[in-house]
Amino acid sequence: MDSQRRAAVRDGLGVGLAVGLSGLAFGAAAVAAGLGVAQACALSVVAFTGASQFALVGVVAGGGNLLAGALGAMLLGGRNALYGLRLAPTLGARGWRRLLTAHLVIDETTAVATAQPEPRSARAGFWATAVSLYLTWNLATLFGALGAARLGNPETYGLDVVGPAAFLALLWPRLVSGGTERVVALLAMAVAVATTPLLPPGVPVMLAAVAALAGVVRRRRTPPARRAGELSKA
Repeated sequence: MDSQRRAAVRDGLGVGLAVGLSGLAFGAAAVAAGLGVAQACALSVVAFTGASQFALVGVVAGGGNLLAGALGAMLLGGRNALYGLRLAPTLGARGWRRLLTAHLVIDETTAVATAQPEPRSARAGFWATAVSLYLTWNLATLFGALGAARLGNPETYGLDVVGPAAFLALLWPRLVSGGTERVVALLAMAVAVATTPLLPPGVPVMLAAVAALAGVVRRRRTPPARRAGELSKA
């Protein structure tokens, strides 16, 4: 294995292990929202996209139904399809491997793969990230859910705030990044907060997705030089 692929594998393992440990928070949040340990683990195995999973349990914790939570999760997870289009020529998966690869295309695997200088190291980085993150995330989900379940009533220990806190942690980097991402994040928050008292649980999250349209309009109006400056700061 050459130095570029070794570096890609090292980066992928680091990202996978570090991010995967946040599955502890998801497992605890899922149980706090009323899901069982098996349900929390099944969600991590089948969905495997952190933001969408936190969105779903957040809606359930707020009293929303499963359909509303699932629709919100699908909206957030839709970006992975765009990642797949970007990575497909590089990864070159065929047949049944295409389905497996698509399941593992998420923010972290895409970031590591696209940061590599050539296709072989991109593939090595992708798979190192995917395998380490998938295993760590699912094990962490199990331990987090078991730990929360053994504690009993989540409200007694304040675990009922784990879901909202984790979701805020996902949003925070967008708030401090500046530029278009901050505009979209702030607008989405405003829409969600304003509509929460008026609409059923889960609907405000989905409605907040229209804030992305403001980002599209703003990017079209932003001169290319300024846009490049924003990206370099993000």
